[in-house]
Amino acid sequence: METLSLDGRTALITGASSGIGTASARALAREGVDVALAARREDELAELADEIESDYGVETLAVPTDVREEEAVDAMVEECVERFDGLDVVLNNAGLGRGGAVESLSTEDYRLMQETNVDGMFFTTRAALPHLKESEGNLIFIGSFAGQYPRPSNPVYAATKWWTRGFAHSVEASVGDEGVAVTVINPTEVRTEFGADTGESFAERFEQGEVTEPEEIAEAVVFAAGQRNSTVSELDLYRRDKFSHF
Repeated sequence: METLSLDGRTALITGASSGIGTASARALAREGVDVALAARREDELAELADEIESDYGVETLAVPTDVREEEAVDAMVEECVERFDGLDVVLNNAGLGRGGAVESLSTEDYRLMQETNVDGMFFTTRAALPHLKESEGNLIFIGSFAGQYPRPSNPVYAATKWWTRGFAHSVEASVGDEGVAVTVINPTEVRTEFGADTGESFAERFEQGEVTEPEEIAEAVVFAAGQRNSTVSELDLYRRDKFSHF
């Protein structure tokens, strides 16, 4: 595949304050990409923005945003475009997981997952697409192994990730002739804060080297964002022993 230089391009990353989002922001900045960082945690975003500017010499923009709020997402994209005079890469990364069987899952947790993993990705995509068409840019979704195979321990979360894949590939089909590349990256377990809201996080459950690191997903993001003429339609990054436990 022919790749392009990312130097001087602009990326918007949701869920940027930790985990895959933070690692991806750093990896893109390393390539010379100016990054807009979006998440709910304002202090963490500001600290990350300062660190990235210091470490990589690129421009940053911290945009505290709850992707569940439609107007906030529209304002996030508008502020990014105004600051950087365009938008080349969008990483739809913000996500939320709540475990439990269907009969025991609370309505609150059900709605939180739907609003974050479904509505948030839709709002972000809708607001960003006109600008990505202008730049013939790259739209990248963080999916999941759970969006490809049944997840008996967490069927609602899995369903939101099946939606992510279906939505992303359908968008890919609708905007490909306008020059927009659409990618879905599917990890298995990644050592992040994921799961901490309801129990032990993946970072606490797994030792380094046991499962995927956020930096590995970030390198996949850079690879997808760097395609010139092609699109990396779907990219799976699984822990090596995943299927022996499946």
